[in-house]
Amino acid sequence: LIWMSSAHCDERLFQGSQGQFPITQNVTVVEGGTANMTCRVDYNDNTSLQWSNPAQQTLFFGNKKALRDHRIELVLASSQELVIKISDVSLSDEGQYTCSLFTMPVKTTKAFLTVLGVPGRPEITGFTKPAMEGDVIALTCTTPGSKPAANIRWFRNDQEVQGTKEANATGKSFAVRSSLQFQVDRRDDGVAYTCSVEHVSLPNPYMTTEVLEVHYAPHLEITHSLIIPQEGHYFKLECVSIGNPIPEPVLWSKDGGELPDIERMIVEGRELTITTLNKTDNGTYRCEASNHLGTSSAEYILFVYGGYCNAAKHLAGVSFVSTFPSMSLCLCLCTDPNALDQHGPDHALIGGVVAVVVFITLCLIIVLGRYLARHKGTYLTHEAKGAEDAPDADTAIINAEGNHVHAEEKKEYFI
Repeated sequence: LIWMSSAHCDERLFQGSQGQFPITQNVTVVEGGTANMTCRVDYNDNTSLQWSNPAQQTLFFGNKKALRDHRIELVLASSQELVIKISDVSLSDEGQYTCSLFTMPVKTTKAFLTVLGVPGRPEITGFTKPAMEGDVIALTCTTPGSKPAANIRWFRNDQEVQGTKEANATGKSFAVRSSLQFQVDRRDDGVAYTCSVEHVSLPNPYMTTEVLEVHYAPHLEITHSLIIPQEGHYFKLECVSIGNPIPEPVLWSKDGGELPDIERMIVEGRELTITTLNKTDNGTYRCEASNHLGTSSAEYILFVYGGYCNAAKHLAGVSFVSTFPSMSLCLCLCTDPNALDQHGPDHALIGGVVAVVVFITLCLIIVLGRYLARHKGTYLTHEAKGAEDAPDADTAIINAEGNHVHAEEKKEYFI
């Protein structure tokens, strides 16, 4: 009985080993990382486990190393489990690995090692520094060594723009490139173009940024410090210029010639200051500046207002001006019809005109109301005086003041 029990037990172990297959798992690792390859069995009667590489070279047989590769090391070897690790994994290590259980017959299980190729840092080419306004620029962003192929995105500042993507296989990895073509203008000056590379092996995208520099011809405008230039006032003109390179220097002139009074007309950089205005300052002022792409100019027509502006305030009335401070401005501008063309629409001016119209309307209503109130009542003609007590029309006419002599002439006869 004892012998039969032992034989029955050995038969169960034999059947278990015959029906047992090794268990493995596929592994994914980033290039340069470490891959742990695990093979195990639930039941084993001291049968050896073995790992082989995709070329069917034995790596480890039990705890014995068979392939001389310092990157491959033993982690664990037992009757039920064999674990090895491969350090500094390269793309060439990718493939199907085999775990074998040496029973009769041999049982094998496959495990696939996937190696992710890390893309290289992106590089942007095609920048022309500086670019000229109107040029057509083709930017190219390239990243090598990705597996699978990386994704490239373009950004103009923070706004995504679409490029054209192309991926070329180089061995087991891919070289990916994306192109972006556009015509530059002055709005592109100082704009940052960013190439972003996204890949499953990267926790955060790789980014490369280039800032575009665009040269363009200058454009000038003149700003002034006073809406109504008056005699005796301080007045400043500023020549505001845009352009790249910055237009230099700024030249000021009056009526096509040099500034006539350099003691009162002071030029500091882009500013022209007239310390004390007078009528002789009337005229056309011009500023001019240039860079290597061109020359630009701007003009301002100065009209200096005299004492009639103060007179207008006096005529408008002190109390009225205090209530409607825009009236004096309105009266001064109405004196010169060109003032509006020179200075353009002004909200204070519009308010002043409306205030004047409303005030005049209110005055007319008040005067008319008072006039009607004073003349309200019942009025009789000279001939009708004394007619209230007359018993009939003939008597009323006879009794009317100033009509006694001609009473007979005003009688009416009915036939």
